[in-house]
Amino acid sequence: MGEASVKTLEARTDVSSPPVTDSDARPAGADARGRSLLSRLRSPRRPRIWFEVLLIAVSYWTYSLIRNAVPEQKTAALANADWLWKLEGTLGIAVEEKVNHAVNAVTWLIVGMNYYYATLHFVVTIGVLVWIYRFHPGRYAATRLVLFATTGVALLGYYCYPLAPPRLMDGQDFVDTVLVHHTWGSMASGNLKHMSNQYAAMPSMHIGWSLWCGLTIFAVASAPWTRILGLLYPTATLIVIVATANHFWLDAAGGMLCLAFGFTVSRAWYGSLPHRLPRRPLETSPHPVTAAVLNRFRTRA
Repeated sequence: MGEASVKTLEARTDVSSPPVTDSDARPAGADARGRSLLSRLRSPRRPRIWFEVLLIAVSYWTYSLIRNAVPEQKTAALANADWLWKLEGTLGIAVEEKVNHAVNAVTWLIVGMNYYYATLHFVVTIGVLVWIYRFHPGRYAATRLVLFATTGVALLGYYCYPLAPPRLMDGQDFVDTVLVHHTWGSMASGNLKHMSNQYAAMPSMHIGWSLWCGLTIFAVASAPWTRILGLLYPTATLIVIVATANHFWLDAAGGMLCLAFGFTVSRAWYGSLPHRLPRRPLETSPHPVTAAVLNRFRTRA
């Protein structure tokens, strides 16, 4: 019996140690820190108002500077417009001129559209950003990244494919509604036209931004009427950009493709579409970049 007890004890104590692999032998500090930093960078957190205002202001200034610095290649832009117009004719969708003339015949309607084109592009976009910032802070960074990536890739379109808007085409009968009705505010016509690149019609960021607004509202809002308004906004914008002869239908398609790219970038970075992220951020610590900037300022002080 004693012999059996000794054998049992030996069996219990004779446990082989697991093999030590190279990954187990390496210090975990560097890899863990690297993974931690990446995960922290990709974790949505509560946005800081001062940082967001500064970021948006600098980003829009940079976007405007680059967009307007793209060479205004008039000859190429007009040739591309002619080619695009013929392509739409082949596809059976070249009805922009009819829409332009029909709406221009109703003075109050076209004047309203001129002001819509000049103002809501900015007002509604900023309003949606503020709304998401205030009520859905956990989704804000991902939603903002969609907008930024969409706008960034649009700059490539302006550089690679200069395109004249319909109102500037030669040999066509489009009406420049801002000039005809003497409305203000549009950077595309009138006294302000020299401050903006006139041949950056493709892609249409009026559609890219308005569709971003509409889809964001539709995905996040709870009230049915709000979600319906969200979908109506880009639809109305599409009619406006065509009626005012600022864009072709295919410019709008270009804006949609840019927005699809923006959503792809945001999903790849955050691992989910913005509306599927938690409404309130799970990460409460300062963003690593913000913390680094603040620490640098404190060190200098």
